[in-house]
Amino acid sequence: MAGTPGLVLLLLLLPLLVLLCAVGQVNPYGAHWKPTWPAYRLPVVLPQSTLNLAKPHFGAEAKLEVSSSCGPQCHKGTPLPTYEEAKQYLSYETLYANGSRTETQVGIYVLRSGEGESSGKSRRKRQIYGYDSRFSIFGKDFLLNYPFSTSVKLSTGCTGTLVAEKHVLTAAHCIHDGKTYVKGTQKLRVGFLKPKFKDGGRGANDSSSAVPEKMKFQWIRVKRTHVPKGWIKGNANDIGMDYDYALLELKKPHKRKFMKIGVSPPAKQLPGGRIHFSGYDNDRPGNLVYRFCDVKDETYDLLYQQCDAQPGASGSGVYVRMWKRQQQKWERKIIGIFSGHQWVDMNGSPQDFNVAVRITPLKYAQICYWIKGNYLDCREG
Repeated sequence: MAGTPGLVLLLLLLPLLVLLCAVGQVNPYGAHWKPTWPAYRLPVVLPQSTLNLAKPHFGAEAKLEVSSSCGPQCHKGTPLPTYEEAKQYLSYETLYANGSRTETQVGIYVLRSGEGESSGKSRRKRQIYGYDSRFSIFGKDFLLNYPFSTSVKLSTGCTGTLVAEKHVLTAAHCIHDGKTYVKGTQKLRVGFLKPKFKDGGRGANDSSSAVPEKMKFQWIRVKRTHVPKGWIKGNANDIGMDYDYALLELKKPHKRKFMKIGVSPPAKQLPGGRIHFSGYDNDRPGNLVYRFCDVKDETYDLLYQQCDAQPGASGSGVYVRMWKRQQQKWERKIIGIFSGHQWVDMNGSPQDFNVAVRITPLKYAQICYWIKGNYLDCREG
């Protein structure tokens, strides 16, 4: 058939084109079209009081995904929380490496809109939709370069994303099941992919004799973790995935380029309506897996999509690349955290989605304060 060799070549080059787009070497948009990061008037979330709590038991089993039956319409139909409820949900627990624990109550200022709610129970675990469209990232030239290098592995089995010099953003369920902390959280570690060398190349002066064989993880201990009370059952009336996020502070800087967080724009403003994320899916052990897909629906707190994913990818930072008008440059930002799976009744027909927790203005203000410690550094989302 005429043109078949060209078609075959295109199919062979498609995975490479996807990767080049992901690392920013190919601009898939027209030269004059620039999806731009919107400007937001951000609220301020500040700690008001801190109480010491009893040490937790660390007895929960790690769950690498979260499931809920409350879909977009269910979620949109719930009333917005009051100002007092929002303060309660955004208050947070801090767990330290020595096992001590505190609870911090917060105040919210210049509040524009509240956080939403959702609830539900688990149903099933399938998270692949038709043809598996994920790409395993091989070779240190990709794995050690931005943005893939921002993806890290948690010792509890999830994925996280570097968002500052010593901070990792992940899903709350990766360290806390809603009632107590999971086993291993007290000695939580974060793994960074590094080249593994043959012939004793590690530490050798002659780097030319060190031949990269494969990648391995180098681990850094976590100093403390923050989990919003909105995730902890009993304090937020089982509101589901809305607050499924946590921040980890490492004991020492990781010395890698990180990806900043940003307020999630409406889905219609996302480039191509798509999101991207990379994670350590359990069905591909040792591999970092990249994927992108269209957003199918959204609520104030959640993005509904059908990106192929498996347990282990939860906690991945969901990001997009948009134009930063102030600096006149393209910039990727984390706009959400991949949480898990929802089984949704769509007009009487069951349909499943993968779900990401959106970084709303309030959540941005909270997470940014956890990172910076100064609300004046958190005025731009």
